[in-house]
Amino acid sequence: MFGTARCPVGPRERAWIEESTAWLLAEFGAGVLLRPPVLPTAEHFPGPFDGSAQRIGELVAGLCGPFGVDPAGLLVEVEPHDPRADLMAAELGLTVRSSGAAGHFRIERGRPVIAVDQALAADPVALVATVAHELGHVRLLAEHRIDPGRTDGEPLTDLLTVVFGFGVLNANAAFTRVERDGRVGHRRLGYLTQEAYGYALACYAQLRGEDRPGWAVHLDTNPRGYLRQGLRFLRRHPLGFTARRPRRGG
Repeated sequence: MFGTARCPVGPRERAWIEESTAWLLAEFGAGVLLRPPVLPTAEHFPGPFDGSAQRIGELVAGLCGPFGVDPAGLLVEVEPHDPRADLMAAELGLTVRSSGAAGHFRIERGRPVIAVDQALAADPVALVATVAHELGHVRLLAEHRIDPGRTDGEPLTDLLTVVFGFGVLNANAAFTRVERDGRVGHRRLGYLTQEAYGYALACYAQLRGEDRPGWAVHLDTNPRGYLRQGLRFLRRHPLGFTARRPRRGG
């Protein structure tokens, strides 16, 4: 072997990812690692998706199970997509560019509320990634596990999606190429970089006992490269903690 295995993130971010992952496992239990990861395959995305508000609501309800959220106690709002905005941008010669959050979370009269941009229905993977992030808010904020003013609250919520098995989807959605009306741009979702997702997924794999995880083939090129780099680094610098897994069915 040549050279030194380098971590895909800097020392401070590495420490934050490792310490936060350990905290999440302490909060939610190592049992979350026993679940097979959610992947962009026909098994998890069967059939066409019409993008209606009703179908989005059904999708949110279906994802509540893996996150341990009671759908009956959750209010879902679907923010309508206005195609006129896209048309206006094209007429003005603007490139397609968006960033930040495509979903929102709040607590109203003691009830958690998540709002999702209906425009995401055109990209079911990004839609699921966004819903996963918002359900992470339910577990962290609505259950009072973290303070609402915590400065790293949003990145921590992204990291929660990795621990809960949605990391492949969220890493792929973090930075995507978008083509619309012959124009090319990009869309960024979430708060972690591709490098951070790659290392977080490497930690996730090591905790699951996976030296060469088969699910890596479903990652886009950049996060897959950072995952592999992270795994090489962790072979020489193992995590300072382990996941004590409960027995299956116990």
